[in-house]
Amino acid sequence: MEDLVEKPWKPLSRKVPIPPGILSPYRLLVMVRFVALFFFLVWRVTNPNMDALWLWGMSIVCELWFAFSWLLDQMPKLNPINRAADLVALREKFESPSPTNPTGRSDLPGLDVFISTADPYKEPPLVTANTLLSILATEYPVEKLFVYISDDGGALLNFEAMAEASAFAKVWVPFCRKHGIEPRNPEAYFTQKGDPTKGKKRPDFVKDRRWIKREYDEFKIRVNGLADLIRRRANAMNARERKLARDKQAAGEADALAAVKAATWMADGTHWPGTWLDPAPDHGKGDHGSIVQVMIKNPHHDVVYGEAGEHPYLDMTDVDVRIPMFAYLSREKRAGYDHNKKAGAMNAMVRASAILSNGPFMLNFDCDHYIYNCMAIREAMCYMLDRGGDRICYIQFPQRFEGIDPSDRYANHNTVFFDGNMRALDGLQGPMYDVVTGYRMHNRGWRSVYCITRRDAFRGTAPINLTDRLHQVLRWATGSVEIFFSKNNALLASRRLKFLQRMAYLNVGIYPFTSLFLIMYCLLPALSLFSGQFIVATLDPTFLCYLLLITVTLMLLCLLEVKWSGIGLEEWWRNEQFWVIGGTSAHLAAVLQGLLKVVAGIEISFTLTAKAAADDDDDPFAELYLIKTVYAEIPQYSKLLGGGFFSFWVLAHYYPFAKGLMGRRGRTPTIVYVWAGLISITVSLLWITISPPDDRITQGGIDV
Repeated sequence: MEDLVEKPWKPLSRKVPIPPGILSPYRLLVMVRFVALFFFLVWRVTNPNMDALWLWGMSIVCELWFAFSWLLDQMPKLNPINRAADLVALREKFESPSPTNPTGRSDLPGLDVFISTADPYKEPPLVTANTLLSILATEYPVEKLFVYISDDGGALLNFEAMAEASAFAKVWVPFCRKHGIEPRNPEAYFTQKGDPTKGKKRPDFVKDRRWIKREYDEFKIRVNGLADLIRRRANAMNARERKLARDKQAAGEADALAAVKAATWMADGTHWPGTWLDPAPDHGKGDHGSIVQVMIKNPHHDVVYGEAGEHPYLDMTDVDVRIPMFAYLSREKRAGYDHNKKAGAMNAMVRASAILSNGPFMLNFDCDHYIYNCMAIREAMCYMLDRGGDRICYIQFPQRFEGIDPSDRYANHNTVFFDGNMRALDGLQGPMYDVVTGYRMHNRGWRSVYCITRRDAFRGTAPINLTDRLHQVLRWATGSVEIFFSKNNALLASRRLKFLQRMAYLNVGIYPFTSLFLIMYCLLPALSLFSGQFIVATLDPTFLCYLLLITVTLMLLCLLEVKWSGIGLEEWWRNEQFWVIGGTSAHLAAVLQGLLKVVAGIEISFTLTAKAAADDDDDPFAELYLIKTVYAEIPQYSKLLGGGFFSFWVLAHYYPFAKGLMGRRGRTPTIVYVWAGLISITVSLLWITISPPDDRITQGGIDV
C-alpha cells in the first residue's frame, strides 16, 4: 500500500453539473410558482364565500396542505447533479505494476456480497442461482470477492440448488471471462434478443456458446427437478427407517416405531438440520438450527490459468479459472423470538463474514436482482476510494426491472424517483432509498453517493399485476407513517442534517397523509352540486390570473425536470397516473394501518385488490377542482366542454387501473365498453344540466 501514496493522484470520479441553461430556468420557475402560490392562498383566505363557509373552509385546508406538500417535494430538487467514474484511473492506481508489486496484483479492497432469500416456493431457486452466477462471474479480483447467501427458510431445496450452481460456476465463470459476455446471468444472457456473435472475435465462440447453452439447459432441468427429487428421497429413506423400526419392534423394542419421524434427508443419507418437508420440533420454518457451509473455498491469490486439454469441450487456456469464495448460511431460529426478518438475516451474514472473510465493504442483493454490468462494482469503488471517500457511508444504485409490459402501465420502472428525485438528493447529502439507514447515517454527518452507470448496473423483477403493485405501495407508505411517528422523524434530526435534506426526509414521512386531503378535496364538487354553493363566491380576474400562472409554471417545471433527469414524457405521465391510483387507495389504507399499529399496537395484514381501489373513482380530480369552479358561471355550452374535459381527464388517469382490472374478453377489450358507458352517462348528465326539463336552473347553473 506504500506505492499508493507515492503514485501521483488522479481523480477517480467527478461531478458533472446540469447545464445552466436548464437548471437556472428551473430554479427561477420554482421561485415564481412559490410566489404565485403564496399570493393565491392569501387571496383565497381573504376572500371567503360567506354563503358557504364550511365548503370554503374545507377547500382552504386542502389547498394549504397541497401547497405545503409541493414545497417539501420541490425544494430538495434545486441542486441535481450527475457523476462519472474513471475506471482507467482506478486500474492505474490499484492494479498497475510497481517496484513492490511487480506482477500488478490488485490492491482493491475485499468485498463481502450478501444475497437474501426466504421461501423457495415464492422465490424460485433457479432465480437465486442465476443471481449467484452473475455475482461469481463479475469483473472484480477473485481473491477479494466473497459471496454469502442467507436462506431464512432453512430449506434443503435452496441448499442443493446452490450446490448445483456452485458446480455449474466452474464452467460458466471461465466462459464469461474468456469471451467477455454481458450480462453474466445465464438465463438473461440466453434469452436476450439480438445477434450473440456481435463483437466476438474468438473463432471458437460459437462452439463454446453452443456447448455452454446445452450445459445450462441440463443445469435448469436438475434445479427444477430438485423439489421432486428431495421428496422422493425423503419418502424412500423414511420408508426404510419405518421398516427397520418394525423389525426392531418385532424383536422386542416396543417404542422403536414411535420414534421414527418423517424426516427430510440430505444426499449423504443424514437428516437435514434445517426445515423439513413435514415440520417437526426443531425442524420447522421458524424453529431450526443454524447451518453454515462453505461451498466454494477461498481461491489462491495468484492467478491460475487453465491448461490445454484440461476440459474436453471448453478451451480454458490463458483464462483465469479461479472462482470467488461462496458460503451458504441459514441462521438459527427458535419459536417465541423476534428474528427481525431480513434485518436479522443481514446481521447473521455480517457475523459469519467477519470470521470467514472480514471484507471492509459490503454489497447487498435481493435474490431476484442480478449484476447486469460486470464493471458496476468497480465504478462504485471509484467513489469509495477517491479523495473524500472516507466521508461516504454507502453507494446507491438505481433499480432497473425486467418483465414489465412495454407501456409500463403501473409505473414499475419508477424512473421519476430513481432518475429524478435520487439524482437531486445526490446534490445534497446523498440518496436515501432505505430511509431509516440513510437518515441515521446522514444525521451523523455522513454522505452517500448515487451511482448511475451507462449500462444498467443491476436488474431485477417487479410486480406484474395491479394487486401486487398496490400491495408494494402499501408497504412503503405504511413504513413512512411508522417512521413519521418514530424517533427517526426528520423534525428531531441533528444540525448535521442539511435543511433541504431534512425537508426530503420529512416529505418521506408525511406523503401518505396527502391521501386524506385528496379525498376531502374530491368530495367538494359533489357537495357543491347538492348544496348549490361553490368554494368561491365570484370569479375574480385576479383569481383567474393566479390560477393560470400556477398551472403554466407547473407544466413548465415538469418539462424542465424531464429534461435534466433524462426521463421520457411517457414515463412521467405513467408516474402521474399511478400517483393518482396509489394515492387514492394504498396511501389511505397505509395511513389507517400505520396509525393503528403506532397508536393501538394493532397490526393488520391484508392485500389490496383492484376492486377496493376502484371505489375511489373520483380521486383523479384532486388537483383540478379549482379549475372546475371557473366553469360555474360560464355560459351553458361552455359547461359541456368543461365537464367533458374533466371527465376525460379522470378516464385518462384511471386508464391503467381500469385496463388492469377489466382485462380483455374475446376480441373486443372490455375497457371499450366501460369507456363507452362512462362517456354516455357523462354526456347525458351534462346535457340534462344544460337543458333541464323545468326552469329551476338558470344560466349561471345555480338554483333560484
